[in-house]
Amino acid sequence: MAVAMVTTAVEQTPTIDEPVYVGTAAVHLHERSLRLNPEHPPLGKLIIAAGVAAADPHFDRAYVGDQSHVGRHLLYESGNDPWRLMLWARAPVIALTLLFGLVVFAFGRELAGAVGGLGALTLFAFSPDVIAHGSLATLDVPAAGFVLTSVWLLWRARWRPRLYLPLAGAALGAAVATKMNTLAAVPVLLLLAGLSVWRARRTADPGARLKLLARAVAGAALVALVTVAVVWASYLAVDPRLRWTPSPGEVPAVHGLRGQLTGLLPFPEAYRDGMRLQFGLENAHWEGFLFGRHYEGSLWYYLPAALLVKTPLGMLALWAAGTVAFLKVRQLRPTAPYLLLPAAVLLAAAMAGQRDFGVRYAIFVPMFGAVAAVGVLALRRRWVPVAAAGLLAFVAVSSLRTFPFYLPYSNEAFGSTTKTHERLHDSNVDWGQDLGRLADRLRDRYAGQRVWLVYKGSGVPSHYGIHASDPRGRPERKVRGVLVVSDSSVAKARGRLARLIHSSHEVDEVGHSITIFRR
Repeated sequence: MAVAMVTTAVEQTPTIDEPVYVGTAAVHLHERSLRLNPEHPPLGKLIIAAGVAAADPHFDRAYVGDQSHVGRHLLYESGNDPWRLMLWARAPVIALTLLFGLVVFAFGRELAGAVGGLGALTLFAFSPDVIAHGSLATLDVPAAGFVLTSVWLLWRARWRPRLYLPLAGAALGAAVATKMNTLAAVPVLLLLAGLSVWRARRTADPGARLKLLARAVAGAALVALVTVAVVWASYLAVDPRLRWTPSPGEVPAVHGLRGQLTGLLPFPEAYRDGMRLQFGLENAHWEGFLFGRHYEGSLWYYLPAALLVKTPLGMLALWAAGTVAFLKVRQLRPTAPYLLLPAAVLLAAAMAGQRDFGVRYAIFVPMFGAVAAVGVLALRRRWVPVAAAGLLAFVAVSSLRTFPFYLPYSNEAFGSTTKTHERLHDSNVDWGQDLGRLADRLRDRYAGQRVWLVYKGSGVPSHYGIHASDPRGRPERKVRGVLVVSDSSVAKARGRLARLIHSSHEVDEVGHSITIFRR
């Protein structure tokens, strides 16, 4: 898994979101300021900042711009090497993802022995989605991994609550201080904290139950307090003075229940304004693409459908069998609330969102699913170990076949990686990661030819030696030569771009995320 992620990190150019986080990390380091990217808490960007600090790039303190321009300026306009800087920025996330693999192994081993731990680790290590997003300087995998770590520690608190409840609170606080969507899991994990104390101290004495209930409530309160403390600490680590003054009109007004709940959050004002920004983004106009259909708004079933496409078939089978086992096998039922309930709540919250941009919004599913799959070992059938081993091998082969193109992976039932762009878009397949590969392809096969480019990403084509024009502002009859279009732009093409594509001949592709046409 380490080899796969490092290889991916070395070969991919910045994805759409990465320059924002890398630029913000640099601002956190050099300016001690919270002014950029308030819609996400600072902890994940502080993790990325560890790599940025190691790279020691030149940072232009005099440059003033919004979060997307700061990252672009740092990578391409400040004399830094974007390849080197991005690799260093991605390195802490890669290391953290590998550590989450050890959590998966430990959790699985405690539930089903060493064989179960190794099986869970195998599913985690070969998950194309975890590899893809664990090798990027983004926030999705860190946030999901911290939630899983908190659940594992709450499970261990059933035996030693005094030791593990504070640790679980710290992990939950790290999740909430990395991405705000993890707030949906907080009530569930607080209930699990109380459940762990109840089971650790349970007694047959009816008179002691009230005291036990009080201890359970106190345990949940302890986890909540530590969670809040970690969030505050992450903001104070950036700016001990907590200076935060949004620009006029930057933060939208949020009314109703959402507004009331946001105002009650026991977090810094910058966090609450970040929540308001997230609600504002939910109310924006978005477009999606699923199974060849380009639509406006969102589809409630988008994430389950995308997971069905982008998860190895053997993994899907093991998840399903393991989930059934946790619900039906008596000795596994006490664990079911810990594994299944947080993942279900997070998935439901993600499905209710308006941004159908990719399975990264549900990256916790393969993490929790890897542990849940160990439930198959509790099924007392002779053929189960053989079938499970066969499915694990199938997962490994499917994952290895897509190397190093993990971002656009899809399973064999949907045509494998080469066909993903026909069914999905955005971070499922094309997130701007192949600009460097495109430069190599144009230089090797299309040198000297006129190039027209519609690129969806945050990279700067000219920096990689790509000198191209945008065809959308020219008369169609004058667009002749090589037409290069990012697959997300192909999926959502309308008007002039759609006519250009339909009247062109497809001749090549790059990284399964960019299509090359000839006109």
